[in-house]
Amino acid sequence: MDRTEAQLREKLLQEEFAPELVEEAVAYVKSYGYLDDERYVRNYIEYRKDQKSRRQLTQELQFKKGVSPELIQKVYEELEPSDEKCMIRRHLEKKHYRPSESDEKQKQKLIASLARKGFRIGDILSVMREWPEEEQNFQ
Repeated sequence: MDRTEAQLREKLLQEEFAPELVEEAVAYVKSYGYLDDERYVRNYIEYRKDQKSRRQLTQELQFKKGVSPELIQKVYEELEPSDEKCMIRRHLEKKHYRPSESDEKQKQKLIASLARKGFRIGDILSVMREWPEEEQNFQ
């Protein structure tokens, strides 16, 4: 099971190891390459980038996994960017979005749902405005 440095430290401290021993253990596993935050971030993003927005992945890595924002940014700069508009389209298709059949309340619910997933409002509205006519009248 792969972990970040912060996760390993937290786990060892929870088990009530002395802080000095925790630092020694972290240094030891890092020296053998068993612990590599950059590799962890790269794998985490690669595996999830087609399901989650960049903002959501960044928040998970930073606040749940204890990775520095600088490292996350560095890895993102090296990776091929994911198409967030495509992910928004897939989400709208999954929810059977039809502009001609959706009232304002339903549209607002979809927008709020996508915003909670970390997508930018501008991108959401852009995709909804560009929804193809044949898609709108399908079904």
